[in-house]
Amino acid sequence: MFKLTGKQAIVTGGGSGIGKAISEKLAEAGAVVQVLDTNEIEGKRAADEIKASGNLSYFHACDVSDPLAVQETIDRVAQQSHIHILINNAAIAHVGNIENTTGEDMMKLYQVNVLGVFNCSKAVIPYFKKANGGVIINMASIASTMGLSERFAYTMTKGATLSMTYALAKDYLADGIRCNAISPARIHTPFVDGYLEEHYRENQKEMFETLSKYQPIGRMGKPTEVAALVLFLCSDEASFITGCNYPIDGGCLNLMG
Repeated sequence: MFKLTGKQAIVTGGGSGIGKAISEKLAEAGAVVQVLDTNEIEGKRAADEIKASGNLSYFHACDVSDPLAVQETIDRVAQQSHIHILINNAAIAHVGNIENTTGEDMMKLYQVNVLGVFNCSKAVIPYFKKANGGVIINMASIASTMGLSERFAYTMTKGATLSMTYALAKDYLADGIRCNAISPARIHTPFVDGYLEEHYRENQKEMFETLSKYQPIGRMGKPTEVAALVLFLCSDEASFITGCNYPIDGGCLNLMG
């Protein structure tokens, strides 16, 4: 079950954190994984580690907010082999409410988190249509469907990501293209550790516990847990699933309060 042998997958932001875990999981399942990232060091390292483990992966330096760069990269990948899977994972975060969020902040997040999904999906869909099928997974967030304090701009972009998921799934049903979203709560990644180091250097351990206990299950999620859900939704075993949002949130949406 859940084999991706012979399939080619693109993972944006695939060089670190959740994206790296997804890249590794899909490669373990047999997919050829194309890692797209703006961080050339991390992206190349991720692809090299996958190849060192005996699986296939290639790195492409690509800014998903740049439509020309995205199209050139997708076209280059498609020349190697048919593209079967797109994981729209690349995103950036921002802390702040509407009062301390600038227009520049909003545009920066919009360009990466919203236009990035738009650019990559727009580039792969013609290839999916020619092949009568394909899978798109959009990384949303629990912020897509619930209020989070001090996450105004981020919430806006993840709400748009979820809406795009539903629209893509509806528009391309007849083309055999499935599109689903995954909405994580807080996942323990290097980003979290960096955030704590920057803002809570004197009490990192205490703040880590506080952030962990926000999830009713009592801990943060693991990147590998998100990757396992991605693998299922990309597999043939999920062929009856499209237009859905999958929270992976330790009970945040339904068990808080």
